[in-house]
Amino acid sequence: MASLKEIRLRIASVQGTRQITSAMKMVSAAKLRKAQDNIIRMRPYANKLNKILSHLTYNLGEDSDIALLNQREENRVLIIAISSNKGLCGAFNSNVARKTLTLLENDYRKLHSEGKAELLLIGRKVFDVLKNKGFKIKQTRHEILDKPNFEVIRKLAEEVMSEYEKGKYDKVLLIYNQFRNAAVQTLVTEQFLPMIPVQDQEPTGSNQEIYYILEPSKKSIVRELIPKALRIQFYKAFLDSLASEHGARMTAMHSATDNATEIIRSLQLEYNKARQAAITKEILEIVGGANALKA
Repeated sequence: MASLKEIRLRIASVQGTRQITSAMKMVSAAKLRKAQDNIIRMRPYANKLNKILSHLTYNLGEDSDIALLNQREENRVLIIAISSNKGLCGAFNSNVARKTLTLLENDYRKLHSEGKAELLLIGRKVFDVLKNKGFKIKQTRHEILDKPNFEVIRKLAEEVMSEYEKGKYDKVLLIYNQFRNAAVQTLVTEQFLPMIPVQDQEPTGSNQEIYYILEPSKKSIVRELIPKALRIQFYKAFLDSLASEHGARMTAMHSATDNATEIIRSLQLEYNKARQAAITKEILEIVGGANALKA
């Protein structure tokens, strides 16, 4: 059994850790509230924009030569993985890193070995994992996560779209955590380019097709809306990831605080047992000494 001093030191150490995890939990909860409001407000707009595009691109026919919509043979692929710059958020970062590794080692093994599957990593944690695994990383944009705003993210989305239109990539994938609630985050692998609008099969849900009078033309409207929808989709992925990070960290710190409380409780029980044993030993020594004097 450990000495009383050792147990007291361990209790003090765990209590200090519990104070830190409790403070981090409250900070994450405050940040989560703002991030959650942002993504909840963004989703209806993004979904409605995709629904409009699904109607406009339904049976597009001869207008389907739009570069951002056309499927091409996958000769060059860009994988954009969004994690975080900080840890202590459970499996948030490791899930992104694991999924990225799976894509590189399984789905795009041949392209990656030929240098045709490139990585754009946003977040130091996924960068550290892939770097330690020996993967060559050509692009990183960790600074975006320090002060995320629409203008910076919009410029990055436009860079990716421009490179796709020039033929540098034939497919672009997004890997990020989608926010469900404070305790649940879903890892998503989403095709960013070529764009796949949400299709309702038939816009009316029946065999009748809705006809619109479009000015100036369907092609012009679609060309205008697609880049806007892609920028919104890209920004929404960042908002989802940010809210998921704070939710995961809050949940992890809540569990850490509860675990610290349980450890303190068990250490206090151990301390009481050790103290009782020490007192009993002292009493026995006193009684034994008194009996020796009487003899």
